[in-house]
Amino acid sequence: MIRFLRPLLRGTTYTRLLHLWVPTLSIAFWLFIDPSTPWVPALFLIPAGMIPAVRRGEGVQARLLLTPGETDPGISEVPASCWRDRGRTLLWLELRMLLGAVAVFACVWLPILTFELAKYAWGLPASDIPFLEGLTPHRALALLAPLPLLALYGTVLGLGALITRCARWLLGPSAAERMAALEERTEQLLERTRIARELHDSIGHALTVAVVQAGAARAAGDPEFTGRALTAIEETGRAALEDLERVLGVLREAERPVSARPTLVDADRLVESARASGAKVDLEVTGAVESLPGPVSREGYRILQEALTNVLRHAGAVPVRVRMTVTGRELALEIRNPLPAALPAGRGGSGLRGIRERAALLGGRADTGAREGDWLVRAELPLG
Repeated sequence: MIRFLRPLLRGTTYTRLLHLWVPTLSIAFWLFIDPSTPWVPALFLIPAGMIPAVRRGEGVQARLLLTPGETDPGISEVPASCWRDRGRTLLWLELRMLLGAVAVFACVWLPILTFELAKYAWGLPASDIPFLEGLTPHRALALLAPLPLLALYGTVLGLGALITRCARWLLGPSAAERMAALEERTEQLLERTRIARELHDSIGHALTVAVVQAGAARAAGDPEFTGRALTAIEETGRAALEDLERVLGVLREAERPVSARPTLVDADRLVESARASGAKVDLEVTGAVESLPGPVSREGYRILQEALTNVLRHAGAVPVRVRMTVTGRELALEIRNPLPAALPAGRGGSGLRGIRERAALLGGRADTGAREGDWLVRAELPLG
């Protein structure tokens, strides 16, 4: 019994009921003007649903009254951005008014029906109510008196749950909003992985070297060896500080808006920077780079940046061929440069691993290695 009555103790039950009652105020106002046309207020909702800001207002109300306290109720609070959103808003307004009218009817007439049944049961004269016409007063009607209240209880809870589900369906994020949220989440995951990788590779390596050198110096007991160890620790510490400053730059960049970060549209800037450093870069672009999804374009930029940095660091001023191909399904990046004779066939390091990780996080793949006397970096990033 306590479990059955528990919804009556929840504030959400009453805020949802209030949300249902609000639109019926316009019906009540119109009935004072023309009681014969109670459907006219529904016509005024048509132009209202076409106003983009109305969707935001309805979303704020729904989140506040239908899902109070929920952090992610699945209800949008942004204006309508397309005609489909306007149509969903209009359908929501009409449905809200309809369900509100049902709620008001139930909240008014069901308690009255209980009261009249109780009057009949005690032999008192009943009011002129169409529902009770032809009913003979009898004591047994006292058993039927609670039924309208039970119906009211079920109606209030049922309509509250129904209007909440409709709000999530009609006022939920549109496809564009879901894409933007997914893009933002993808960007956050990529940045988190990127920062963790940078910290692990640079700071972890520096601390390991420092600990090993200090332990070896203490065990050796040789002043000359100790001096060399301290020099190595100092140099390693300086390098670690430089890496830490670079990682902090990554953190500062992560606070920038997603749209402000470089994409492959800015690839010319990378190419010009490499050319200024002495490399002879030949860039060939096939397809519409500006149409790439945000995460793909930004991570493609970082892959190209890392590949060109590796060329300058390990090969120097050599010819570099960069090919960017955009198709309907994927972005293909290919960076090729002559392999220096002094460089072993297999290069390692965090940069190449980072390229592969970036591609994998987007569901793509990246290959790096020597190919026919050249060093090749190839990444394929799906657009879906």
